[in-house]
Amino acid sequence: MWRAKITRMVFALSLGCFVVVILYCNSNIRTASEQTGEGGMRQKPRRSPLQTLYDGDQAESAVQAIHQGRRELLEEACRSYTRKRRVLIQEDLKHVLVDDKHGLLYCYVPKVACTNWKRVLMVLTGAGGSHRDPLAIPANEAHVSGNLRTLSEYSASQINQRLRSYLKFVFVREPFERLVSAYRNKFTRSYNTAFHKRYGTKIVRRHRAHPQPEALAKGDDVSFAEFVYYLVDEATQKEEPFNEHWERVHSLCHPCFIHYDVVGKYETLEQDSDYVLRLAGVEDEVRFPASSKSTRTTGDMAAQFFHNISPFYQKKLFNLFRMDFLLFNYSVPAYLKF
Repeated sequence: MWRAKITRMVFALSLGCFVVVILYCNSNIRTASEQTGEGGMRQKPRRSPLQTLYDGDQAESAVQAIHQGRRELLEEACRSYTRKRRVLIQEDLKHVLVDDKHGLLYCYVPKVACTNWKRVLMVLTGAGGSHRDPLAIPANEAHVSGNLRTLSEYSASQINQRLRSYLKFVFVREPFERLVSAYRNKFTRSYNTAFHKRYGTKIVRRHRAHPQPEALAKGDDVSFAEFVYYLVDEATQKEEPFNEHWERVHSLCHPCFIHYDVVGKYETLEQDSDYVLRLAGVEDEVRFPASSKSTRTTGDMAAQFFHNISPFYQKKLFNLFRMDFLLFNYSVPAYLKF
């Protein structure tokens, strides 16, 4: 009886060892096949964008030096002006978009070419369907929630793993040019009725001396000065957070807590976008769309909008956006009077 039991145990143990050996061999064969290209030539595993940036194999270039300088300036500014350290929560990561396929994290900032960057990521992740040209994706579809995953949707361990191993990039812009661009787009375009109703009526009610009933109902004729009064009013932020179109970049993307590998600038948009795509190794798969410069908000245009803003309110507004000027190395605009 006991001999039969021993025989069965030995047989079961032998069978288990046999299965383990088979699984191990299959695993090795699969790994070898993944690293072997056509014709049996063994290939190196594809490097991640982060490895491409930091492993030292990349040839020195002017663009590379520029981005290294931006990283160092940002780190120095964070050390100088950020006193409190805190732990990021998932709510802080809603603007960070994830491309797991290529190892990319992109913090989008409205009015800094974010529509085109979302289109590019939709092409790269497959969220754009069969589209290979980013401009073939309608602008409104690029902003549909759920087309691209945000970092806030992952677990804490998954978030930490991606922050450590993915290439993190953000695009920024001269703060007051971005602000004027947001005002022009949201308050001077007749089709933006949702913004007129949501914000325009509130601004007219609070910051216009003798508003007409039509203006109170529609909110479609907000002046830039009234928009400035609304932004610097302490009651505004106590009531609710800023809309993302005029929220400060440091509040959207937390650059002193997320260490961005590439800080692109709107002023060098095409060059910096091409740099990111080269790091990701996808420059042959997708091109960043060239932007139209005919409607772009410029420094001269911003100066015109600030012409009738008093020095007192210019100073208050600058203090509100001061961290964005400091962190991203933008000079105080020459047209300011304070």
